[in-house]
Amino acid sequence: MATESVTDVSRLDWAKGGGLLPAIVQHWLSGEVLMLGYMNAEALAQTQASGKVTFYSRSKRRLWTKGESSGHVLALKSIRIDCDADTLLVQAEPHGPTCHRGTSSCFGEAVRPPLGFLAELDALVAQRHAERPAGSYTTRLFEGGMRRIAQKVGEEGVETALAAVAQDDAELLGEAADLVFHLAVALRARGLGLADVVRVLADRHAGRG
Repeated sequence: MATESVTDVSRLDWAKGGGLLPAIVQHWLSGEVLMLGYMNAEALAQTQASGKVTFYSRSKRRLWTKGESSGHVLALKSIRIDCDADTLLVQAEPHGPTCHRGTSSCFGEAVRPPLGFLAELDALVAQRHAERPAGSYTTRLFEGGMRRIAQKVGEEGVETALAAVAQDDAELLGEAADLVFHLAVALRARGLGLADVVRVLADRHAGRG
């Protein structure tokens, strides 16, 4: 995904917050709200120039780049302005936990959208495809080739259908989870991801009016 930045900074209402704007940081794939910080004009400019989310620390009275000491940086994906031009929505890819307490979000783990984990799963499958770590089941699938992956998708599809007809909810959910995982692997082997499937579904939905 290409980085998108605020281009018309003249729209921003810096005066309302005394030269600072609240910046809500959201995981660019899962939609999880990661943290809230504040930016002045210099922090915004540095964020755009460096590609690493940078804030103005009200306590330290200086700029600080998230992860400058921990290494858990937030890689910028996009910045958008709200309707009143006094709040920023920053979409980023976190490299490690965002919160100093070790959680993905400063608001706790419960804020992750219910379907947001699918994005994390898709990203993990993509990472396995690129790195091929030894001992990983996903690595073995990729190295087995598309025929083997397709076979697993077929097997899991049949098992999911059978569970829907003849087994309880727990069995159905377990088989469905296996199917979604192997489908994600098959898509990645073709250079695609679950997000591409979502786009097709969204396009179809929009086409219905």
